[in-house]
Amino acid sequence: MRLFLGGDVMTGRGIDQLFAVHNGDDFGKPDHVPAQQYLDWSAALHGAEMRPVRHDYVWGAALGVLDLAAPDFRLVNLETAITTSDDWEKKQFNFRMHPANVACLTAAGIDCCAVANNHVLDFGLAGMRETLETLRAASIGHAGAGDGLAQAQRPHVHTLPDGRRILVFAWGFADSHITFAHWAAGRNRPGINLLADCGEDSVRQMIDSIAAWRRPGDIVIASLHWGANWVRQVPAAHKAMARILIDRAGVDVIHGHSSHHVLPAELYKGRPILYGCGDLINDSEGKPENRARRGYLGALYFVDLHAETRQLTALRVQPVQRRRFRLERPSPEDSRWVLGQVRGSRAE
Repeated sequence: MRLFLGGDVMTGRGIDQLFAVHNGDDFGKPDHVPAQQYLDWSAALHGAEMRPVRHDYVWGAALGVLDLAAPDFRLVNLETAITTSDDWEKKQFNFRMHPANVACLTAAGIDCCAVANNHVLDFGLAGMRETLETLRAASIGHAGAGDGLAQAQRPHVHTLPDGRRILVFAWGFADSHITFAHWAAGRNRPGINLLADCGEDSVRQMIDSIAAWRRPGDIVIASLHWGANWVRQVPAAHKAMARILIDRAGVDVIHGHSSHHVLPAELYKGRPILYGCGDLINDSEGKPENRARRGYLGALYFVDLHAETRQLTALRVQPVQRRRFRLERPSPEDSRWVLGQVRGSRAE
């Protein structure tokens, strides 16, 4: 059993501008940095890209790596509304991709997108609903949002050829800049599967959700959008929650994201915990304040599980670099930096 796990995939703003069909550059927001600025920052470093590009362009060298790895399941966190809605939320950053460009996800064979995060509602409930419908129409599953709490809590269920099931549960946490209470799904209120914190009430909700769906032999993935950006270390509350989910809910893989850069991984009782998978695709490679943080780097994660015990047999991490909005192989120095982050041997 091999899983591909990717971190944050942001295909809006400057990325959306790369394709022949896009949403346009101006949302009418006074604090909005135009998409063109992100294109200009990249061009200053690497030269301007030729536009428009094909939808598979953004994956670059990653497509060959994915083909060779041949994972049984592919999961990412989608940090972009896929919509033409202009009902933008009053917040600092709003991301949307035109529905005509959903092929940039299918080009990488993505099976499921976690959507319990701080961007799926950037363009209102209409934008969220169009996002979920666009994913369904493209045969991409989703977890973490819906027209009510029951739908938002429902996992994506992926059935393998041998009949085994992979269940993806997705939760967003308030500490990942989800600051609007009205984003939380309720009994009769659309929204995301939102938790206030890592406390016992949240743990109980998560355990109950998993228990309601899990069958013997299922592989359970908890996809968690948690924590602030550019954190220097994994919060103690996140470590405690991840271990509790393994101990008390029988989770097999923790898929963490939100941190922008790669955070350490841990093996706990044979189960992998990826505390922060970092950004995978975005348009911020040239943003000046991100360069010192190596914000142009990311990673592809391949998790191999034993067919019977579901315990980890191998974790393979392929560092990648975003250059001209395309994933490429990084320098040896940058590769060592990414792998050091995964091992926890780097401070930031």
